[in-house]
Amino acid sequence: MRCIIANFAFDLTAREVTDAMSGVSPEPITGPSVQIGRRAYPVKQVGAVVTRQDRRDFTAGEIIRAMTRLGFTCHPAPAVAAADPVEAASDLLGKPLEG
Repeated sequence: MRCIIANFAFDLTAREVTDAMSGVSPEPITGPSVQIGRRAYPVKQVGAVVTRQDRRDFTAGEIIRAMTRLGFTCHPAPAVAAADPVEAASDLLGKPLEG
């Protein structure tokens, strides 16, 4: 399937993406991810491996669009637990000692 990523045309197939990502260890997921086989990879890691371009050259949206069209399942960025600013500061400073 022809995909445009970072203004370059790529003819990608699901098999090529799977083969390219086999043997690659997934990085920690902090943003959107793609499920390839039994593993979840960060979108930017998949884009860098498949296109051999620098991660700054393409957007996560371009890779998500391409991977979805190829039949892979994409997941949004994991939710970050919003902490109360006072609790966060208290955790950083430590709790008062009793006694």
